[in-house]
Amino acid sequence: MPQHIAVLGGGLIGASWSALFLAYGHSVHISDPDGSADAFCRGFVRRAWPHLRDLTQGLPDHPPLDRLRVSSTIAAACDGASFVQECGPDRIGPKHAMIKEAETALAPHVLIASSTSSLMATDIQAQAQHPDRILVAHPMNPPHLVPLVELVAGRLTSPDAIPQAEAFYTSLNRVTIRVQKERPGHLANRLTSALYQEAVNIVAEGIASVEDVDRAIAYGPGMRWGLMGPHLIYHLGGGAGGYRQYLEHLGPTQQTRWADLGRPTLTDDLIEQLVLGLEQEIKELDTQEIEDARDRALVALAKLKQGLPF
Repeated sequence: MPQHIAVLGGGLIGASWSALFLAYGHSVHISDPDGSADAFCRGFVRRAWPHLRDLTQGLPDHPPLDRLRVSSTIAAACDGASFVQECGPDRIGPKHAMIKEAETALAPHVLIASSTSSLMATDIQAQAQHPDRILVAHPMNPPHLVPLVELVAGRLTSPDAIPQAEAFYTSLNRVTIRVQKERPGHLANRLTSALYQEAVNIVAEGIASVEDVDRAIAYGPGMRWGLMGPHLIYHLGGGAGGYRQYLEHLGPTQQTRWADLGRPTLTDDLIEQLVLGLEQEIKELDTQEIEDARDRALVALAKLKQGLPF
């Protein structure tokens, strides 16, 4: 059933969510104080639409931009909304201010789902009039192509809020997971942060270049991770004995590597080294060209994964 969805914030994440919501028949009202937000969001939806058409049956040739509105105020976007996707700055002060304004226009039962990448729902709901309707629903960028949505309740979140949000995102063909304990970064970003920490450390210690680190991931473990998670990967690595065989016989080698992982500090010199290394990696490639190639590959991967049995 079509809904009126308020998207608070018209940056990359808000625009991407909006494209997805439009593709599934909903009306979207974005709030963003930036005067260029309307043009940016409409342009984003137009670029995203061909990829969404590849993944979603029955979409028209052109996006239904008549169902997309952009306003400068949160209250205007939330007026009559049946669901709110909050995509504002990832700082607790702005989150509190945005929710305060949203609650002036929302019915008490309307869920507010935050896209925050690292803040906790308990902190976000701390100053709300109706904290029970607030939860974290964190996507991976870009949410219109990467299906994962992490759902996390705060201490005051209603027991019904997570199942309601789960039903909503499932209707958008998203893959939801319930994170059982609040932690900074939830689940997926904690995993990616652990990997990125060592990726930075390898460069800092002179073990390999930025380009070779990226190639190692993209053409090594990343190929497998695009299909299955680490526990299942190592289950297959255990041969006939499965995961138990792997842990009992090769687990000690993992512990040896864990003990040697670094804890780099992002000094000015290291930041400069990382940026220069990235510039050498991409050479003359334009960022939009890289993004377009990534999105085409994500569509192909999503189609491939539809046929997997796990």
